[in-house]
Amino acid sequence: MNQQHLRDYEELSALLDKSGSGYDKALIKKAYELCVKAHEGQKRFTKEDYYIHPFHVAKIIISLGMDSQSIAASLLHDVVEDTDYSLDFVKKEFGDDVALLVDGVTKIGRLSFTSKEQQQAESLRKMLIAMGRDIRVIVIKLADRLHNMRTLDAMPDQKQRDKSLETLEVYAPIAHRLGIRPVKEELEDLSIKHLDPIAYAEIESLLKVKTNERERILEDIRSRIEERLDSVMPNVKMAFQSRVKSIHGIYRKMYLQGRDFDEIYDVYAIRIITDTVADCYNILGIMHDMFRPIPNRFKDYISTPKPNMYQSLHTTVLSREGVPFEIQIRTFEMHHTAEFGIAAHWKYKEGITGNDKGMEERLAWIRQILESQDEVGDASELVRTIKVDLSEEDVFAVTPKGDVINLPVGSTIVDFAFAIHSAVGVRMVGAKVDGRIVPINHVIKTGEVIEILTTNQAGHGPSRDWMNIAVTNQAKAKIRSWFKKERRAENIAAGKLEVEREFKRNNFTFSDDDFDKFINETARRVRCADADDFYAAIGYGGVSLSKIFPRIREEYNKRNAALRPAKVETVITRHKHSSEGVSVDGIDNCLIKLSKCCAPLPGDEIIGYITRGHGVSIHKRDCNNVPHDIAASPEPERWIAAHWDISHAESFVSTLQVMSIDRDGLLVDVLTAVQGMRVPVHSISAKQAKSGNCVIVMSVSTEGVEHLRSIIARIEKLSGVFNVERINQ
Repeated sequence: MNQQHLRDYEELSALLDKSGSGYDKALIKKAYELCVKAHEGQKRFTKEDYYIHPFHVAKIIISLGMDSQSIAASLLHDVVEDTDYSLDFVKKEFGDDVALLVDGVTKIGRLSFTSKEQQQAESLRKMLIAMGRDIRVIVIKLADRLHNMRTLDAMPDQKQRDKSLETLEVYAPIAHRLGIRPVKEELEDLSIKHLDPIAYAEIESLLKVKTNERERILEDIRSRIEERLDSVMPNVKMAFQSRVKSIHGIYRKMYLQGRDFDEIYDVYAIRIITDTVADCYNILGIMHDMFRPIPNRFKDYISTPKPNMYQSLHTTVLSREGVPFEIQIRTFEMHHTAEFGIAAHWKYKEGITGNDKGMEERLAWIRQILESQDEVGDASELVRTIKVDLSEEDVFAVTPKGDVINLPVGSTIVDFAFAIHSAVGVRMVGAKVDGRIVPINHVIKTGEVIEILTTNQAGHGPSRDWMNIAVTNQAKAKIRSWFKKERRAENIAAGKLEVEREFKRNNFTFSDDDFDKFINETARRVRCADADDFYAAIGYGGVSLSKIFPRIREEYNKRNAALRPAKVETVITRHKHSSEGVSVDGIDNCLIKLSKCCAPLPGDEIIGYITRGHGVSIHKRDCNNVPHDIAASPEPERWIAAHWDISHAESFVSTLQVMSIDRDGLLVDVLTAVQGMRVPVHSISAKQAKSGNCVIVMSVSTEGVEHLRSIIARIEKLSGVFNVERINQ
């Protein structure tokens, strides 16, 4: 090793000594020496010697208080992947533990994110599996990602944005759930810096200005708090800190919630750390005596900890100068957990052997995500699961027995029921919130007491509509699982009907033998054993036909390439009026019809498609059957510009679906409301849903999109109605 290598190791050794923990320095030095030797001659994208990266990752791991094996593995995490050294060599020289960690991180690194959704899904799934086996793997991966984000400026602009988005959607939520606050906040801030640099700079500037303005006031407040607590609780050990909210936290409230900087009350906080829980509550009482608390701004995370083990009392108060600020009160043990999360209770560091029940409980969320994703290979669903189910914004609701259920913000009664138990969810017929009957799409608020009403009736199960009401992936997966197990024949029939209807809408024609062959090939592409499994998967929601249909259309077009007609030449642009109130460019005396797949109305952006023998079919521009990029579609010449003829007033039939709580007189009220607007009703039907709700489907005459919106708004005002939407039939 040269002088620079020796200086870097001395810096690493000094950090180990400063930590005060007993480390295996011989193992760590040996790993450092191999790291330098293995990466000799390699350069990073920053033009630095490559060993600098694992060296900095090891420093982050030391700062988190991880064990000797984790530090050694962080130094070696790229050796197997990027050099000629094998995993067997690492196992022989450093032991099974270090080799297991290096292998875990290497596997994740090799499965880098690409534009192919299936590969991305597998990458995420394997990362979760590695976390489930040994959580140290993801702690090292987080440290690896953190150092990469710190040096991201050296990468191309698009690479910066891609890495930042991936970090914000996947790695920061995982760091949050593991409770590693400093890593989580820095990952978020660095992501926003590259995704929205203008907003980042604006918040950074505001913080500098406002901090300078309030620094003196807050220092005076802190002095008064210390003086008061010293006089009232003289023998109690206490420490005081000041905290400024992260840029990402401010960004979310300013740009996503539309608040002004001065409307964010917890930008600045004073933290009081003490010995016992009793002291925390005593200090809280003194703070509320000294300052005026702001209503509805008190949170007790001591009695109800967050899922990532975070505990603290939060209260927002006003100073005599009218400056709002937050006070956080916690014990020294809670503070250590808040800073280091799962690393603060590391079982290897504590010398615990065998199964650690507490650790298993804290990592149960990994198992839940893996179980819920057993039947889903869609990367967007996996990313959504991490974003939603691991959200840092939580609500807490209580069962009648006093059990606290933690859910992401926006969760509904359906999510609550399945969070209690799958059996409770599938037998649910209704719910009471604080003793009052509510619809199952009721959005839960913190502190509500929720009673799930169930039935023992044989054959009862969830409604398919619940998939649209549930927010958490856990609830959706359990609903899908129930339908998969209990309603296979029904699923096959529903899936087959949906496929045939979609094929008919797209004018797909097959002989019987060709159809069976085409369906079986499609089934294999989506990892289904045969046509029945494919239909069943569509029926219970495991496969989304709308998401895979562009590929199906592409395969169909390839199959029929030889049958394509000659290109339609359209030179002169003329508007031809039709009986449907539509004008098309360049075609005279041609049948024009509105497509049933999207049922366009005046006000919708539209486009025409030249069909074989059926004239021009008019679609909404955002219809699933219209290519996003016309020029890149298989037959771009068949798509043609179309316009609504605003001088030609016609009525159009639209179909509405009304979801409501089932009650007496509902159908009469809906009809009265619509007829009161002088809107003709062509047909109406109603049926009771299994959930105890009612579904009304009605066809009405409208003059366009705006007219339809006013009809929907009128119906939504009716008692018990919780959703009205336009559907296609």
